[in-house]
Amino acid sequence: MATETKKRRRVRRSRDSNDISKIKTDPYIKRNIPYYEMLDEEGISKIEEHAEIILEEFGIQFRGDKVAAQLFVDAGAEYDKDDKEIVHFPKGLVKKLASTAPREFTHHARNPERTVTIGGDNLVLVPAYGSPFVLDMDKGRRYANIEDFKNFVKLAYVDPYMHHSGGTICEPVDIPVNKRHLDMLYSHMRYSDKVFLGSITSPDRAKDSIAMAKILFGDEFEKKSTEGNCVIMGNINSTSPLLFDGDVSEVIRTYASAGQGMVICPFVLGGAMGPVTPAGAVAQAHAESMVGVALTQLVKPGTPVIYGNFLTTLSLRNGAPTFGQPEAAMAYFAIGQLARRAGVPLRCGGSFTSSKVNDFQAGQESADAMMPAMMSGANFMLHAAGWLEGGLTMGYEKFILDSNRMGMMTKLMKGMELDDNAFGLESYRQRNSHNEHFLGTAHTMANYETVFYESNTADNNSFEQWELDGSKTAEQRANEIFKARLNNYEMPAMDDGINEALKEFMEKKKASMPDMWY
Repeated sequence: MATETKKRRRVRRSRDSNDISKIKTDPYIKRNIPYYEMLDEEGISKIEEHAEIILEEFGIQFRGDKVAAQLFVDAGAEYDKDDKEIVHFPKGLVKKLASTAPREFTHHARNPERTVTIGGDNLVLVPAYGSPFVLDMDKGRRYANIEDFKNFVKLAYVDPYMHHSGGTICEPVDIPVNKRHLDMLYSHMRYSDKVFLGSITSPDRAKDSIAMAKILFGDEFEKKSTEGNCVIMGNINSTSPLLFDGDVSEVIRTYASAGQGMVICPFVLGGAMGPVTPAGAVAQAHAESMVGVALTQLVKPGTPVIYGNFLTTLSLRNGAPTFGQPEAAMAYFAIGQLARRAGVPLRCGGSFTSSKVNDFQAGQESADAMMPAMMSGANFMLHAAGWLEGGLTMGYEKFILDSNRMGMMTKLMKGMELDDNAFGLESYRQRNSHNEHFLGTAHTMANYETVFYESNTADNNSFEQWELDGSKTAEQRANEIFKARLNNYEMPAMDDGINEALKEFMEKKKASMPDMWY
């Protein structure tokens, strides 16, 4: 028994020192637990009916994109009598146009072992996106730079529970605005071999993203696109309420025309960009998402697309977004049902918080934002790790703390095993007496390393042992972990010819235009 206790301590020390090589990793999560269906048939139908009213009576504005507006008019919609940028949709049209979107599709990684299937009962976890600031315990809060960006790509690459490299994990403000998308794309391609998102800040940058993906995948690019899959995706926000900015709708058309994936995500803060009441906000978000999905299918039927949602509450005292609230959870449950009825994969948010630091607020809000998204049936969870300060800050320690929770959720989503080993009848037979505990049985010793999820940031020792170990907080342990992972990082292999071609493309593009800092 003493020998086995020592063995358990060695395993614990191995995990504390960040030996993640022994953790079984999967390219994505295969869900084995049910969805939470909050609304009955009458309730979900009411939301759909109200979305149809919004589309027919108020319509959607395509600001500065006559092509997108005309595509819908040619398909049966009508221009507004006073404004040709606004399109009104007769009942059922948008749903019909969106019906060619695939329920599942493959997003290919350059390493086939990292390829993911999006949709159905699958879940892909993705880092946070878009923060101009970063935070760690050593340097504090500061503007992000390209080294920070590379660091987070590396952290996502080595993380055993992160399935995706992300997109703009943080904004590298030390590079000109019109050129930084090239460095970000190259970082995803060079420092990771997981799937990634392309640029969406302008149609030209979307085209650059696709061009670099073609270099990375070579002859396989056209083949995979023809098969109805993708090697790169874009993630856009509609300009709620009821507006697609011209650049945004053109970016959608750019990715779709190349057969590449698109995430369509309204950005609705209840009471600001949509009705203050959850049902009204959900109906609006559904209308906007479905129009974006339909646009991809008008450009190229069968194009991979994800029905996205960013819907949360608003502090009516100061106008700031709030997270982890019960109203947002209910919205997610409804959105999940709507996406499944529409037959498209669902994107939800993950570890949201308004907290500026890694405190109780951050933990509570992140947990209460992630769990409803998981239970709603999310297939693609953006912002799964690192989010702080309402998205303004990407936290190094927060990334590790969120990763730990992702590990827990991964275990939960796989469900309960029900084989002979799981029932453990042998453990009863292996005891020496009727009232003997189970700690020393062969069944326990055969399962103890994997049967329970073991956190790498929590401490479950006695107070005295915790004090002897330095009285560290979870944040301090996370600080040690992210630095150890970066120190131990090993770059994935890449063909020299591809690497040189990517760098040559970047250099030519950068030389073709002056620096723009806006």
